[in-house]
Amino acid sequence: MSFRTTATDYVEDVSPGSGALPPRARHPSSDARTLSLNGSWRFRLSPTADAQDDSFAAAGHDAGDWAEITVPGHWVLQGHGSPIYTNHLYPFPVDPPRVPTENPTGDHLRHFDLPADWPAEGGTVLRFDGVESCARVWLNGTDIGEFKGSRLPHEFAVGHLLKPAGNVLAVRVHQWSAGSYLEDQDQWWLPGIFRDVTLLHRPPGSVLDYFVHASYDHVEGLGTLRVDSDVDGRVVVPGLDVDVATGEPVTVPVRPWTAETPRLYDGTLVTEGERVPLRIGFRTVALDDGLIKVNGRAILFKGVNRHEWHPERGRALDPETMREDVLLMKRHNINAVRTSHYPPHPAFLDLCDEYGLWVIDECDLETHGFTEQAWRDNPVDDERWTPALLDRAARMVERDKNHPSIVVWSLGNEAGTGRGLTAMAEWIRGRDGSRLIHYEGDPDCRDTDMYARMYAGHAEVERIGRGLDGGTHKRRGLPFILCEYAHAMGNGPGGLADYQRLFESYDRIQGGFVWEWIDHGIKDERYGFAYGGDFGEELHDGNFVCDGLLFPDRTPSPGLVEYKKVIEPVRIDGDGPAGTVRVTNAYDFADLSGLAFEWSFQVDGVSVESGALSVPALGPGDSADVKLPPPSADGHGAETRWTVRAVLAEETAWGPRGHVVAWSQLPVTESPLPSVAQTDGPVLGLRDITLGPAAFDARTGALRTIGGIDVTGLRLDLWRAPTDNDNGAHWQPDARLGPLWRRLGLHRMRHRLDAVELGDDALTVRTRVAPAGREAGLRTVYRWTSDGTRLRLTVSVAPEGAWTLPLPRLGIRLGLTGPADRAVWFGGGPGEAYPDTGSASMLGRWESSVEDLQTPYVRPQENGARADVRRAEIGGLRVEGEPAFWFTARRWTTEQLDAADHLTDLVPGDTVWVNLDHGQQGIGSQSCGPGALPQYQLQAGPAEFSFVFSEIHD
Repeated sequence: MSFRTTATDYVEDVSPGSGALPPRARHPSSDARTLSLNGSWRFRLSPTADAQDDSFAAAGHDAGDWAEITVPGHWVLQGHGSPIYTNHLYPFPVDPPRVPTENPTGDHLRHFDLPADWPAEGGTVLRFDGVESCARVWLNGTDIGEFKGSRLPHEFAVGHLLKPAGNVLAVRVHQWSAGSYLEDQDQWWLPGIFRDVTLLHRPPGSVLDYFVHASYDHVEGLGTLRVDSDVDGRVVVPGLDVDVATGEPVTVPVRPWTAETPRLYDGTLVTEGERVPLRIGFRTVALDDGLIKVNGRAILFKGVNRHEWHPERGRALDPETMREDVLLMKRHNINAVRTSHYPPHPAFLDLCDEYGLWVIDECDLETHGFTEQAWRDNPVDDERWTPALLDRAARMVERDKNHPSIVVWSLGNEAGTGRGLTAMAEWIRGRDGSRLIHYEGDPDCRDTDMYARMYAGHAEVERIGRGLDGGTHKRRGLPFILCEYAHAMGNGPGGLADYQRLFESYDRIQGGFVWEWIDHGIKDERYGFAYGGDFGEELHDGNFVCDGLLFPDRTPSPGLVEYKKVIEPVRIDGDGPAGTVRVTNAYDFADLSGLAFEWSFQVDGVSVESGALSVPALGPGDSADVKLPPPSADGHGAETRWTVRAVLAEETAWGPRGHVVAWSQLPVTESPLPSVAQTDGPVLGLRDITLGPAAFDARTGALRTIGGIDVTGLRLDLWRAPTDNDNGAHWQPDARLGPLWRRLGLHRMRHRLDAVELGDDALTVRTRVAPAGREAGLRTVYRWTSDGTRLRLTVSVAPEGAWTLPLPRLGIRLGLTGPADRAVWFGGGPGEAYPDTGSASMLGRWESSVEDLQTPYVRPQENGARADVRRAEIGGLRVEGEPAFWFTARRWTTEQLDAADHLTDLVPGDTVWVNLDHGQQGIGSQSCGPGALPQYQLQAGPAEFSFVFSEIHD
């Protein structure tokens, strides 16, 4: 007979742990003493859970040869082991609740003394705000308990164990545990004590738990406050002249809290032993008439999913980084956050209360990896795991229940369906009926108050908005949100404006949350930023972890700039030639009194006049027509337009005076298209053909120079380095454009020269462009003419054979071998834009270095195109387009860009490669969502476009 029992059996126990105190509200500060145990800890890493005994926890243990690490932190980001990235696959065999013997285990030691004035009376609580994934704790040699639930708080009563000096806190942290099966979120697996560790003195008569109930009657304009506390006390709110006993309701006139008007009232919960500060926001959340309403009004989520991330510290975020996130969100018109897929650091929720963001607070639960076995053995449908699920729900709700920003509780993410989820929903409703419940994986809405989906395409969203989606009777009567959409991986997401039009067209659709906020790139001297597979993982999902609106260093991506424009809370349109503007307030609650309006008048992209525009302080949903002043500038023969901006009238908590909230451009006159009189004819020399300012190869007709500018490799170009959205999701193999383009051979096109023809007034070069191994091709004719100083190229393209796929791009590429460090252009800018990502592209005169024209996506791909370009100047060469074109310039070829895995693979060359594109394929978000809509697809068909080249003379 044999049996297995060890001192680490708790690691594979499905229970949430033992020894911890019941969950309760977390208050950020009170007048009770605290002692932070953050800082430098001694650390020892072992390969298995039972490689070491627990003697290290005893006083006097010699840890002099141990390493030192920083807490909060992850040991794999501090030189001990390596991070692992998987999207949904478990990086260990799926055999719940068992985990591998190879289970990296980190022993942590912290020696500390109590402050000399640490109170002797009362008790003390040791609090851990976050440890991944399982921890066992000793204080002064006494085993006080163990716990799971990585992104959740755990507290232990330790007052009886403390000494004035020489305290030894020992924490053993296991990377893998039964809890890991509940934490299969799309993120890096990063073990360690990654949130704060704190000692909290609990004076006699202090508050253990309290619940702030602060509702708002929008009809009467009254707020009702009741603060329940486990100990009797009083609630004092000076700004409301309130002084009442705990548990006693009081109704007073208040200004309500909303994400747009985040009014907080400072109060104090006073008990015999403690004074706890309160930040009270009055608001009422309800499901009413099939809509999510706050304070009686339906709201529209303009949100993001937010993982916690820092490129050097992982999920160990500092207050400054959290504040930076919130400020960036507010400055980009974002009004909502889904805390994917776990409760965030509580300080982040304090910031959401203060600055104003709607929050869907999500439980630390995801079992996504069970999809690989058709959800068999899924813990959420196994009653053995229900206590752990309920513990996680309770620790979220109890910790966060006093935050007015939280309007919805979420049961978790991608955990299938099961009895455990129902038990969680029932418990939450019983504890807190003042908020709604979300869970995307509940298609019949059995346990939820809203119908939620991920990545539904535009057509399906419209069907849902029209009530044609079917489903149960209950579901058809519920509001709809896209809890994830517009996958922001790499270049993109495309189609944001099309989604927003649907959100604003149908009341039932109450917005969505872009996936996601930030790229999870890890700062790495080898690659700049590393992603999945860069640390030798046997299973990984590559750069799928880099799918955010921010780059890892928190630089906004073009996707965030686009999103800001699409969701702007003021709509500005009108009639440019008539000089009239219609302004519409698209806020749900706020009027426009905090905004100032400005106009400017542009001639060929340059502002020549500007001024203030008087707009009334419109209420939500209201519109007004405003007259612009007659322009005094003479725009004859030029392209002219108005630009109208809504800016912050004064500095606010989140933005400076003059910060642009919304803008629009109204065209007045269009500039004439470039024309070139065909006065010069081609002249054949010994080796060259000359035509006006240009010289061509006599044999091939290839352009060599324009005046003193050397040009190389001018030819039709179809290929772009596939974006993450072109490459698509692995579960959509038949629709992934990148691989299909490669299969067709578009990355290796061959150019056959058919004829070089010299006419009286034109040089004509006839070619056929086609991939090897395929019959489909493009008959391409280059026709060159000149007026003596300028050179006009007209490109005619005619498809031959069966073209069943959209093209990546259609235009010409050329290389400039001379100095070409800067570009100036009249067109869309300042950033990149593509057919379905161009809302934020503002027509103007822009200038940039070639280096800054590049968008530094963590995995290199097509980027940097400027849209609607009328003319561009680079390297002494001016290019004018007929019609407007996309302009791209970089110091590496498309092929080099395509071959690169990291930005450090791209080595600038001496040649600047310029793309002048007549057409571009849309972007979409097919890395995890729909592809480009039909109207943004570049289908093969007959096309003709022209460019006029001239040398710039200073």
